[in-house]
Amino acid sequence: MAFPQDRPRRLRRTEAVRRMVRETRLSVSDLIAPLFVVHGRDRREPIASMPGQFRWSVDTLIKEATELKLMGIPAVLLFGIPDRKDERGTAATDPNGIVPQAVRALKDQVPDLLVITDICIDEYTSHGHCGIVRDGRIVNDETLECLRAMALSHARAGADVVAPSDMMDGRVGAIRAELDAQGFSELPILSYAAKFASCFYAPFRDAADSSPRFGDRLSYQMDPANSREALREVDLDLEEGADLVMVKPALPFLDVIAAVRARVTVPVAAYQVSGEYSMIKAAAANGWLDEPRAIMESLLSIKRAGADLILTYFAKDAARQLNR
Repeated sequence: MAFPQDRPRRLRRTEAVRRMVRETRLSVSDLIAPLFVVHGRDRREPIASMPGQFRWSVDTLIKEATELKLMGIPAVLLFGIPDRKDERGTAATDPNGIVPQAVRALKDQVPDLLVITDICIDEYTSHGHCGIVRDGRIVNDETLECLRAMALSHARAGADVVAPSDMMDGRVGAIRAELDAQGFSELPILSYAAKFASCFYAPFRDAADSSPRFGDRLSYQMDPANSREALREVDLDLEEGADLVMVKPALPFLDVIAAVRARVTVPVAAYQVSGEYSMIKAAAANGWLDEPRAIMESLLSIKRAGADLILTYFAKDAARQLNR
């Protein structure tokens, strides 16, 4: 075929043509907004390492959630920041704790908004780890009891989905068994199935005051070098009863998202984490890139890799662009 006969640019010539042949489409309904909730009233505390993000008291959370719903964002993911911490993270299982309070308020005031709750005790422990500590080690099976109780308290408060993020072995099965036994057999589990030990969580840990007080999380979160192991983790969580699976972080692990999407038939979520958010915000603040375009390009890359759902702190910004 002579060169002039084959011109791919013909399909890039105008916006109308580009839109018609576009392969990947991002929708507001793909987005989930993570939110931090704290005790008190009339609190909207800026998070220094995450410009544009806040810690919300329940009353201000309702206003933010209402706005998100009006923009077409279908769901939020709640992270609780308690007013007290201890070695076992007992505030995590309190039926009147900050997350159950927030869930009840959201389901009362914004009933059509899906409320997903994070199931992990790191924000609630004085040592900052995601599990019970014995002799300097994070113990697996004892932690499962805490996770079962935490998930049950959120279910009783009215959560639409629970999302275990701790990376303890067997936690999906333990939570599924507890929910089923207590009458919540229809409550879905969104498993953080492939959660890597990443430096990109740093701003989140600042927001939630959940940095480990000793050691690191390498003994339970995944080695960033391992992709086959990620598929094993996904398989195990599905066998234990997960309804949806997640890869976290997103941008450094697009290959894993694609591999998971090719392997499973359940919905796949990806979490564009705090460090990914803050990098774009910092570069934009310095004039090094176009923030709206960077937001959309990064989200499209996650969608193109195969994610059905994207948890992102840019949910509101992206919705504004998509709703134009």
